Amino acid sequence: MKALTICQPYAELIARGKKRVENREWMTGYRGPLYIHAGKSRDWLNADDDGKEYGIPVSAMAFGAVIAIATLVDCVHIDRVDQPHVAAKYPWLKEHEHTEGTWCWILDKVSPLGPWPWRGAQGLFDIDDEELNRVANRELAIAEPAK
Repeated sequence: MKALTICQPYAELIARGKKRVENREWMTGYRGPLYIHAGKSRDWLNADDDGKEYGIPVSAMAFGAVIAIATLVDCVHIDRVDQPHVAAKYPWLKEHEHTEGTWCWILDKVSPLGPWPWRGAQGLFDIDDEELNRVANRELAIAEPAK
């Protein structure tokens, strides 16, 4: 399945349903399921950032992990968000606080999962579902309390 690495706190905002648009400098023709991978970088966070600005404590954010699955339903250029056919399809888009462009990747049906440790990559990349399942099962086994 396709995946996209997104810096924190934005990956977490997507996983929590607060960010329905991911902004990229490039468009994609891909539509369909998409793993949301939280990158390892903390560059988007201030050194003294406690997460209050985002309503999510930094300590609750995963880094270097798959944290959600979403459906990429559209890719709209920022210059087109106020066109009638786009506004009719996505009436919330123009006013959404994360609609910044250049290309607005519209996400739907977001479900948090994991976090499952995974190495990210630039651009859209593939994650083998069977391998991710093995990682998830290993992580769940580690998290289970001893009997």
